[in-house]
Amino acid sequence: MTILCVRFQLPEMYEAALPGLLGLLEEFTPVVEALPPDGALADLRGAERYFGRDAVELATLIRVRALAHHGVDCAIGAGPGPMLARMALREARPGAVRVVPDDPAAIAGFLADRPVRALPGVGGVTARTLCEYGLDTVDKVAAAPLSTVQRLVGARAGRELHEKANGVDRGRVVPNAVSRSLATERPFTRDELDPHRHRRALLSAAGELGARLRALDKVCGTLTLTVRYADRSSTTRSRTLAEPTAHSAALTAEAYRMYEALGLQRARVRAIALRAEGLSSAEHAAHQLTFDPVDEKVRRIEEVADRARAKFGPRAVMPGSLAA
Repeated sequence: MTILCVRFQLPEMYEAALPGLLGLLEEFTPVVEALPPDGALADLRGAERYFGRDAVELATLIRVRALAHHGVDCAIGAGPGPMLARMALREARPGAVRVVPDDPAAIAGFLADRPVRALPGVGGVTARTLCEYGLDTVDKVAAAPLSTVQRLVGARAGRELHEKANGVDRGRVVPNAVSRSLATERPFTRDELDPHRHRRALLSAAGELGARLRALDKVCGTLTLTVRYADRSSTTRSRTLAEPTAHSAALTAEAYRMYEALGLQRARVRAIALRAEGLSSAEHAAHQLTFDPVDEKVRRIEEVADRARAKFGPRAVMPGSLAA
């Protein structure tokens, strides 16, 4: 095992702690890729030789230091490549390391009988297409002829899918790589019909996305809203923002507009999700100046609230409707 995929058990919206935790990983290896808001990939090939320990021993040490220095526990997946490490993490419990040995037989056993959707990059459409032809598990895709898989999903995608199903992991850890999107979801404890509660969920989700973007010094150019219903169907809408932003008020206003455009009437909503896409550096983002003093005042208040949350926790400052 040379790759670790770590998910830190951070409190909700407390992504400000992530940079310090990434620094902890960098004490062991400089090859660390951030996976905001709460995860990271670490390539330990050099660290294993330098420290004279294997990946599992180093993972245990990382967990102990995260607890001792930051008071944060973590779950860790370990594997010979990023794909297998990510998949192993899904089965790892907090405080434990799930290992996929660097052995062809062990990798085949780990992937066998898993639904094809478990492979990274396989979406709903691709999974349905494969299932229609009986390729509903990873081992069946691995056993199928490459030409058959390529006819079903395309030449390039078919080759990549066939390699992944056979445990060929060509991914690599890219230091300081930027996540292309950030997402958050607000599930309801019961199927919710009240539009006021829907709007409260949107307010909370947009506030979290704004805080995460500002913590990463990023802005987003596109906002995507997904509403999931009681019958497990969903509706997704995306809009390109007038200007890239990390301003919570702007994200909330756009989320409200997309929600209103859906025209939901007595819809039984199970969950609402927001995704910020098209991320770029806030330093190079253009901002339309305005003579409205209210806008500037809101942005200054937002900066102060971010500092308060970083110091006292995510619930230190929040809208009154959410505090209620």
